[in-house]
Amino acid sequence: MSTRIRRAGRARRLHTALAAPVAVLALALGAVPASAAAGSDSGSGSGTPRFLEPGELPAHPSSDWYAGEVTAGQPDPLPFCVGEALPSTTSHRRFWTEYDTGALQATVVERSVQRAQDFAALLRKDLAGCARKAEAENPDVTARSMYYGRLNVEGGADVFGVHTETSWGASDVNLFSVGRDGSTVTVVQWGQMGTFDDAPVTAFEATTATAVKKLY
Repeated sequence: MSTRIRRAGRARRLHTALAAPVAVLALALGAVPASAAAGSDSGSGSGTPRFLEPGELPAHPSSDWYAGEVTAGQPDPLPFCVGEALPSTTSHRRFWTEYDTGALQATVVERSVQRAQDFAALLRKDLAGCARKAEAENPDVTARSMYYGRLNVEGGADVFGVHTETSWGASDVNLFSVGRDGSTVTVVQWGQMGTFDDAPVTAFEATTATAVKKLY
């Protein structure tokens, strides 16, 4: 298989206003590494989808990554932006470092390719509207969202970013991706204190491609 990742266009801003509780931001993060190929639904496999390993996340400059077990059910707490959409059939794995950086991968196996396509579209919609919704619900927080483009891997993956800042000065940045392989959808979230300038977008895109490609 080819290992070329295609980014579909430059990053574009989706919204310039978003608010979100810092506590929620800090708790729900996710990421995955990279070997990507142009793909299609015909290449989907069967069996139990695989998850990222710690070494496949974007490298942290001062710490190794650590991981919990793959766990059945919704993450607790639910991840920022996409958590409300995750069904009880979700499986997830959390990752963390010795500092302020964490990650989460959540995977859902649907009953058909069409249902997976619809679910991935719902997650993308939630991410597109996350900044606006968070701001409406949290007047002490402002935020911006970014859309970084689409990766040509299996059924496709889309990469987003969200930055939030509170009135008391807390600043957090999160990267998200939604990818699909056949009837399976996986979400990766990475986050830490900082701004968009601190986000490892290229490494996260590689991680996203690996996460989708690695499912089967």
